[in-house]
Amino acid sequence: MYNWNDFLWPLVITTTPEMRTLPAGLALFMGQHTVEHPLLMAGATLTLLPLLIGFLLAQRQFVRGVAMTGLK
Repeated sequence: MYNWNDFLWPLVITTTPEMRTLPAGLALFMGQHTVEHPLLMAGATLTLLPLLIGFLLAQRQFVRGVAMTGLK
């Protein structure tokens, strides 16, 4: 999780746009004077999809873990 939202290090190290991470790639949609809001939101949605799918697949285990927290 530490490296998931890492921005500066991949931005400095990568040399081509194909090698950039998702947060660094989404930053390309923000220019100096304009922001491409539709493209930025579409990219953010696509970035969120793997986490959302993982949560939906493991939702039962998450709820069970929260329910069992207070029990001995």
